[in-house]
Amino acid sequence: MNIMDRIIISGGGTGGHIYPGIAIANELLLLKDDPSAGSEQALEIIFVGGKNRLEAKIIPRYNFPFIPISVAGFPRRLTWRWFQVIPKVLLGIIDSFRLLRRLKPKVVIGTGGYVCGPILLAAALLRIPTLIQEQNAIPGLTNRILGRFVDEIHVAFEEAVDYFEAAKSTTRLIPEGGSKGGKVRVTGNPIRREIRLLSEAKTKEARWQEGFSNAPLYAKFGLESGKKTVFVMGGSQGAHPINVAIIEALNTLEPFASKLQIIHQTGQDDYELVKSEYAKRVANIKNLVQPYFENIPEIYALADLMICRTGAMTIAEITAYGLPAILIPYPHSTGGHQLINAQAMANKGAGIIINDAELTGELLAKKLIELLKDEQRLEQMAAASKSLGKPKAAEVIAKAILKLAV
Repeated sequence: MNIMDRIIISGGGTGGHIYPGIAIANELLLLKDDPSAGSEQALEIIFVGGKNRLEAKIIPRYNFPFIPISVAGFPRRLTWRWFQVIPKVLLGIIDSFRLLRRLKPKVVIGTGGYVCGPILLAAALLRIPTLIQEQNAIPGLTNRILGRFVDEIHVAFEEAVDYFEAAKSTTRLIPEGGSKGGKVRVTGNPIRREIRLLSEAKTKEARWQEGFSNAPLYAKFGLESGKKTVFVMGGSQGAHPINVAIIEALNTLEPFASKLQIIHQTGQDDYELVKSEYAKRVANIKNLVQPYFENIPEIYALADLMICRTGAMTIAEITAYGLPAILIPYPHSTGGHQLINAQAMANKGAGIIINDAELTGELLAKKLIELLKDEQRLEQMAAASKSLGKPKAAEVIAKAILKLAV
């Protein structure tokens, strides 16, 4: 690559599409001075997305340039709204052609969401190298369509490969490290570098097998290093059914206070309710309850067991740490992808699934107590989780991008 080469990244609508792009961008900046990565000196990374969408708010916080274009998504069913959307999509493609001709990027990357459709399609037509990264076991519609045109497809789950039907005759699955002639790669989901580094230093596997202790970190959060730490997380916004089930389970868990402590990310809406219920129902179980944890890498490092939803990035992060989990898929995820994500983990013995419709405090307490009583099973689940983790996904993808840019 030459001085001041540009790379464009597009993806948005949800944090699950935005943060992988940020992780890739930061890894590219770290590699830019590494001759072995095929990069030389300055590199400019520009994000492209919708003007009034989530990406327009998040990307500038990470000090990356952001350029808005016209974007719109087609309804999943053919309705009269299609006729409203078509002009916006065409305008987005026209905007993308103009933008690409002006910026002349070396590579254009898509991380999902309909926002990346116009810019990736325009780049492919202009013969600019392209790459998409798919987070879920069931790929989104935009990425499935783009799979016909792009140069490389990086997926997080092996289950996703077969969804790129149009690519089957010309592509084949190749190993994470890459090889000649392939287009689809199972590289995992790119996670934030700070999560990756702390996961490498403070994995549960290291604690169990090498007597690892991070007692100072426990003390920082008012917890005890000799207890099993359960981290309850329904995503950044929380999950009301999980919050309710935990509240209902507390009385049953109280007799295990000498062995158990709970970290609980509630989301803003349920925070006051959950906090007050802990105060009412348990006197002896140590707990740390917050609406949201900014220092999530440290919280993961404290945890021995997760109770969580199964969004793709959550799975990527907890497997990087080698955390076993009680998995509660969000039942209304697009195409049921959270269930498929959960099954990919459960099938390897890294987690157990409780369907949302079956979730009760009684059932959750039963499953949790069974695991707390079976240290050997927890260790086996942790090892299985660690085997699924791909903490270097961002680095692998970034190096592939730099090769495309040469």
